[in-house]
Amino acid sequence: MSQPKDIAVQFLQKIVAGDIRKAYQDHTVKNFRHHNAYFPGDADSLCKGMQDNHENFPDKIFTTKQVIAEGPLVAVHSLMQFNPEHTGIAVVHLFRFEGDKIAEFWDVAQILPDDSPNQNGPL
Repeated sequence: MSQPKDIAVQFLQKIVAGDIRKAYQDHTVKNFRHHNAYFPGDADSLCKGMQDNHENFPDKIFTTKQVIAEGPLVAVHSLMQFNPEHTGIAVVHLFRFEGDKIAEFWDVAQILPDDSPNQNGPL
């Protein structure tokens, strides 16, 4: 059986690859809910939003930077780029698992400036 950390990353990789329905079928519970402020809280609404995003940005690049797990909770810190030239967005996806399935999901994003004065960077 895969660990929740691996399942969370696989879910996000499938989303970016455009296998959005399969990601939901393979990795979420029936009563999955999310906390993205731009969509109603059900799985179908977020799934549709992700499909629309993939149609608009089919060349997205997802780079995992850190994955942290504690009990049923997993945090994935990553860089999301709409294309290779895009500076990117630092994203933290938070997951709550029930067994080996995602039951709940949060995401927090920070657009990366082209000219940040912070030499450490957000990633």
